[in-house]
Amino acid sequence: MLELISLATVTAMLGTVGAGLGNEAGKQAYLMIGGLARRMAGREVPAPERPADWEGLARLLYEGALRDPQHARGLAEVEAVVSRALAQVRVRTAPQLPDGLRGFVDRGKQLRQLSREASRKFDGRARRAHLYGPEGMGGTSLALRWGWRELKRYPDGQLYVDLGRVPDPAMALRQALRSLGVDSQDVPPGLEERMSLFRRLVADQRLLIVLDHVQTAAQATPLLTTAPGVFTIIVAHRRLPHADAEPIEVVPLPESYAVELLTEVAGKRTVDEARARAMLPQVLAQCGGSPYALRTFASLLQERLREEGIPVVTGVEPAHAAAQEQYRTLGPTAARLYRRSALWPWPALSPAVAGAMAEVEEAEAARLLTEFVELGLLDETGTGTGRYRFRPAVRRHAEQAAAREDGIPACSRAVERAVGLLLPFAVRADRAALPERWHVGPLFAELPPGAYASKGEAIAALGAELGNLVQAVFAAAEYRLGDTACQLCEALWALQLKDGRHEEILPALRVGTEVADDICPGTRMAGRMHTFQAMALIESRRFDEAKIQAEAAAAAERQAGHLRGLATAIETLGLACLAQWDFQEAHDLFAEADGIWQRTGPADDGFSDKPRARALLKRHRGRALNGLHLLDEAEELLLEALRFFREKEPYNTARTLTDLADTYLRAGRPSAALPLIDEAIAALAGENAHYHVNHLRALRDRCVSGPGPALPE
Repeated sequence: MLELISLATVTAMLGTVGAGLGNEAGKQAYLMIGGLARRMAGREVPAPERPADWEGLARLLYEGALRDPQHARGLAEVEAVVSRALAQVRVRTAPQLPDGLRGFVDRGKQLRQLSREASRKFDGRARRAHLYGPEGMGGTSLALRWGWRELKRYPDGQLYVDLGRVPDPAMALRQALRSLGVDSQDVPPGLEERMSLFRRLVADQRLLIVLDHVQTAAQATPLLTTAPGVFTIIVAHRRLPHADAEPIEVVPLPESYAVELLTEVAGKRTVDEARARAMLPQVLAQCGGSPYALRTFASLLQERLREEGIPVVTGVEPAHAAAQEQYRTLGPTAARLYRRSALWPWPALSPAVAGAMAEVEEAEAARLLTEFVELGLLDETGTGTGRYRFRPAVRRHAEQAAAREDGIPACSRAVERAVGLLLPFAVRADRAALPERWHVGPLFAELPPGAYASKGEAIAALGAELGNLVQAVFAAAEYRLGDTACQLCEALWALQLKDGRHEEILPALRVGTEVADDICPGTRMAGRMHTFQAMALIESRRFDEAKIQAEAAAAAERQAGHLRGLATAIETLGLACLAQWDFQEAHDLFAEADGIWQRTGPADDGFSDKPRARALLKRHRGRALNGLHLLDEAEELLLEALRFFREKEPYNTARTLTDLADTYLRAGRPSAALPLIDEAIAALAGENAHYHVNHLRALRDRCVSGPGPALPE
């Protein structure tokens, strides 16, 4: 119980709930707070969406508790559940920087500038530096070299975030939080909540943060902090005028240091040869002081000594010239693989995708991609991952070579082959991950589930390929493969439902919805695309957008005469209302969806799933009635749902038992709630649902301590 209620205590509790909305315990606590707020205000209270809304909610709860002792007790019980079920998220790992490059020369001035800013006495201004210079000039290498030199200065770790690979700030924050050891279920769904959690976690840390390949100051802002122990290095290819950081220009290497780098990479004997000395001015001019270009030319210098000289490429950036020089050394198969695998911006290029594009066997593609890393044409996305990415300048060179040497039709077919490879993989993995769900796309009826050891393994396979699958949706849309784009989106549902990576999937769903509305408006597929997008928007807490998509889904399903899809769309609209604490509207929509299912006959799609769908809707209605504090009606519906799920679906059994236990606790019946809680905990054994179990144990504590009489209407 809260012996002394304070606004700060209530605000802290709400902050914990907001940060926990990515897991089951947070969602349960969120709905409990919505019902409590409604009872205190005597009216519907809109769910908070912005920081100011959370502040207003805290004041409403605080003032309501001061007015009425029973409301104070209700608030204390919610706070006790939150503090028990949602443990304070903490930094659990000390992240490390990627490996630096050998052959680092000069940069003494810039290293001293970094040290000066990092050592500056803290005066309220954040310690930040902004390294900027053209691509290939070594900004990233400079940041990493300084970071590795200063390991002892930052005992809590060195966090690296590549904003070139993860340009969306919300996704970048997710990656940063995961690098700090935050469990995926502890990552909040909203950008503001992620920013708040990130800044709280690093507030007392001695940490280096490197933000690489930053394109705009606004892109980096969510990852910035004023914590006195944190030093942030922002790396960009141009100066960002609005970056609030000490600017440090990464200039071309002077000639003497350029020669030193060439000598270190190529070897002193090679560089000292008379012909090499004669070629040096040409090499230096071609490289323009770029360490990347110098390393590339140095690796080829011995071979060039046997030729007439180095062909001069004018009017291009040094990185482009270096790529052209390496390209000249490739055999026909390797050159084709290099050109064609660059035709689409795959975030994690795999041998299978590259091989499909270039019509090369996967094993040979794997060997050649490894060689490309040695040549500096590709970077591996992580040690031993077997996945790769192009430097931007190198990819531009490869694309131009493909257009020139292969022609547009062949380039188009290459991208289409990659998409054609990824679609059946995604369909089979999705079928293995969620074998019980229904589908619209024809390929789901043709292909069997993938050969995975478990559902979890299938979900992990989809997750590992997610970035490429999202890009495959974009490619399918651009190349007018509309049906493929929609089926790829449909195959992402398992990840959307089970892995919570909604912000990564949402851009693909937006494209899939546009494609469906263009090629098949008013069809089952159009309805399905709108429903999927609505669900992702609900989880991302974009409720008004979600409602628009759910209404569009209902319109399409109604036009298609598809009762199952229509009921699902209406149910989704109800879930959006429930998340907004509009409990009455949510209940009415769930009842409407149930009525549609009641009209479904043996000849209709989904008839065999009718009992389960109605049981889910009864559970949803029970949750909405709990929010309205209509506890007898809620109990009746939840018991009906429980009768269906018991012995059939352990997870839905546990969720329904949880809702029913909450009903009994609201009604002041802890003895009725206690056995349900114990049964729910037993049902969740082996379900990897520790947050849900934590919530149940918190409810159990309430039963044991005694929640007191029923709360007032």
